[in-house]
Amino acid sequence: METVYIDKHADLVNECRNGSRKAQFEIYKLYATAMYNVALRIVNDDAEAEDVLQEAFLDAFNRIADFRQETTFGLWLKQIVINRSINYLRKRKMEMVSVDGVEIAEELETDFEETHLKVEAIKSAMAELPDGYRVVLSLYLFEGYDHEEIAHILKITENTSRTQYMRAKRKLNSLLVTKGVAR
Repeated sequence: METVYIDKHADLVNECRNGSRKAQFEIYKLYATAMYNVALRIVNDDAEAEDVLQEAFLDAFNRIADFRQETTFGLWLKQIVINRSINYLRKRKMEMVSVDGVEIAEELETDFEETHLKVEAIKSAMAELPDGYRVVLSLYLFEGYDHEEIAHILKITENTSRTQYMRAKRKLNSLLVTKGVAR
């Protein structure tokens, strides 16, 4: 049985195929914030994330005829954003960094009143992670890719993806301990 995707923005996508600038602007308004956040989590730089966003939308609108509606437009666009983001990292000569012997911190406190502070601390700590760690962690935790997919996207082995993820979690926990967020 084949999966059927229902895209609630299919009419806008079809208008974009017909060259409607108004439809393109509507699509942009619908997806820009979410796609910017995806790019920012990967490239970890506001200006680069904005560049990725603009280039991804240009790619999408220029290649809209190639969109076969096998998934939703949002998922297709997200893949373009992820690929563009990874290309930006490659331009920076992304290196997978090895850190051995990092202690694993205990679970984060769950007190509701501290949630906002913790979110900010986690964002800050994630920004401090090496590119390789941050990318694998973001793709796995936030974007929902499994290690096989991450390996394919980043052109690394599945084992390297798993190792980077494990080390990223350890490093993140270590950073959070130093910030007093985890104990």
